[in-house]
Amino acid sequence: MTSQLYDGPIIDAHHHLWDLAMGRHPWLAGGSPLGTPDFMRRSYLPADLLADAAGQNLVGSVVIEALWDRARDAVEETLWLDGLARPPGIAGRIIGHVPLAADDAAARLERQRAASPRLVGVRETIRWHPDPARRWAEPGITDDPAWRRGVALLARHGLLLELLMNAHQAAEVARLAADFPAQMFVVNHCCAPSERDPDSLRFWRDGLHAMAARPNIAIKISNASAFAASTSVADLGAVILPCVEAFGPSRTMFGTDYPVMLRTTSYAAACDAMRALLAPAGGGEQRAIFHDTAARVYGFSG
Repeated sequence: MTSQLYDGPIIDAHHHLWDLAMGRHPWLAGGSPLGTPDFMRRSYLPADLLADAAGQNLVGSVVIEALWDRARDAVEETLWLDGLARPPGIAGRIIGHVPLAADDAAARLERQRAASPRLVGVRETIRWHPDPARRWAEPGITDDPAWRRGVALLARHGLLLELLMNAHQAAEVARLAADFPAQMFVVNHCCAPSERDPDSLRFWRDGLHAMAARPNIAIKISNASAFAASTSVADLGAVILPCVEAFGPSRTMFGTDYPVMLRTTSYAAACDAMRALLAPAGGGEQRAIFHDTAARVYGFSG
């Protein structure tokens, strides 16, 4: 088979937007696990995304909740995103936030669903790690009965569940998907293989395959360069290709995590590396990862 670089349309399945003038993202003022570098201490709006993605044939994108002030109702973020001026398709689908274990999770989901016809899911952070420095959440969230009651509410609204996690949650997420076979789950950021030693990478790959065995789990290759040894195509391939091999093109989606990904690489470089890695695949498989899988999972038309 002759290798050919993909030149078709792209849906960016994972990016963020914020307006610092609103004062609704306190983590951007400092103290986040990301360290809040200076490049993120600026507003990032649809025009900024389009400028970064210039020349990449970006036809659609999924905007992900960005840790709106948790002391406030996260529906505010969805309403703000819904009202932004944007070209068709850009921020065409919204992933909001609802604390699924909350006593009023049902009412929060109702408000989120009513806030925008573009809202197609919610995201929860379940990323626990044995190392406290890498820990973003408490352990065992997916087994919490209150949280599971919240998960059960998603189906009545037709909402998918995105998970910010790592390999330490892979087995429990696979069990979760088995217990909720009608619920669609989407793993963010390649399942975050942040540790690069051989044993950790083997543990991560095993986790990918455990989750991929459940047909209602998909994965996003978003911000892959955050977890690679370098931004070389070969090192990025060590993060990206195991995801594709485990889930296949029909359950793998390309995303950038912009503007967070600015820490490591440009938008064009991320797209070009992905094109190079997928070049040996057929055109249909390339298009699935860059466009068609996201179009189906998130319900883009056209």
